[in-house]
Amino acid sequence: MNEPGLQSLLDQETLDRRVRAEDAPQWVIDHWETFQSGLLGERNDSPFPCFFGAESVGNGEPLYTTVPSMSDADALLTLRDRILDYLDVYREHADRASLVTFFKPPADPLPERAYHDALWHILQTLHLHDPEPWPEDIPTDPDDQYWEFCLGGEPMFPTCRAPFYDTRKSRYCPVGLEITFQPRALFEGLNVTADDEAGQRARDIIQDRLEDYDGVCPHADLGDWGVDGDREWPQYMLSADDEQAPSECPMTVTRDHPKPAAKLP
Repeated sequence: MNEPGLQSLLDQETLDRRVRAEDAPQWVIDHWETFQSGLLGERNDSPFPCFFGAESVGNGEPLYTTVPSMSDADALLTLRDRILDYLDVYREHADRASLVTFFKPPADPLPERAYHDALWHILQTLHLHDPEPWPEDIPTDPDDQYWEFCLGGEPMFPTCRAPFYDTRKSRYCPVGLEITFQPRALFEGLNVTADDEAGQRARDIIQDRLEDYDGVCPHADLGDWGVDGDREWPQYMLSADDEQAPSECPMTVTRDHPKPAAKLP
């Protein structure tokens, strides 16, 4: 961790130090500055809705990596390796150590549809080159209430921020795609799952703050893992325009996916 190079795994202190020293590309600097100000600042006189996330950033708990492309095969294979590195260390690093990934923005602005396509291409690629089998207790059908993305044998919740969110500023990143990976074990450790009474109260508070922060009602696709009628996959990248978002999960999951090679084809 904290090795030199664009796609290394960094703690927040190291990332901030490199940004301040301008020892990073401008797009990485822009990502970090807008991410930090977004989670620690206010909008409509309301703080960022997820107080767990805001407190985590305020305390310097997340880990970070940067990805120089949303489609390049080598970049995505390296991202896979950094996620696996993260899974090895996050429990010891901090109680709320999510993995924040900043992607290099495209040369020209993209429509919403292109960001949905990019997200599912990234997740599909990670799955196909996962060195571990899909967990036996997680369904492979995304239309199952207990389905969620997995890598390295760990169920996790990847949530996105992107430039196309005009109103839902809690999901807005002006620079480019940003994916935060949060293992299911992290939510369980914080007791914020749907089957926990205190956790449900915390989620209700977050939803109230979300409406204040965004100035609009919470998105209809927001829900809880394992709750009848709720689905995980649409929540990864909430739609702004339903016509540009997929109506079915674009990802194909198999338990016996191809094992990773030295390089992607």
